[in-house]
Amino acid sequence: MKQDKIKAEEKYKDIIDLPYQKSDRHPHMSLLNRAAQFSPFAALSGHGDNINEAGRFVEQKVEYDEEVKQELDRSLQKIIDRIECQPVVAVTYFEPDNKKQGGRYCTVKERLKKVDTYERRLIFQDRSQIYFEQIVSLELEE
Repeated sequence: MKQDKIKAEEKYKDIIDLPYQKSDRHPHMSLLNRAAQFSPFAALSGHGDNINEAGRFVEQKVEYDEEVKQELDRSLQKIIDRIECQPVVAVTYFEPDNKKQGGRYCTVKERLKKVDTYERRLIFQDRSQIYFEQIVSLELEE
């Protein structure tokens, strides 16, 4: 190894002690651009995103028995009876995930604009909507 170093020194002996000459044609590279040359390379683009997605927690939708469904129907009927005053309702519903099996449970308190029994959905003042099949609990705020 030491002999290789000596050979290299002899090979470049004529230029090794010359002063650095700055190029007139090429601008000096910034430290940021110089460092970027040595940044890590992601050979598998998107692989990290896939790993993060696989590790993301989602809940499974719970299927409810007939008693719970009947209670939801009673709550919905109370709300339909008072729809003309556009009541504030608290709705807990299951929002399916677009990328994975499952989803998450969400709760909103919002002023209800309309109950669409044909499309089976609640329509709120802010134009958001929740379908009956997604609803877990429904409460009329007094």
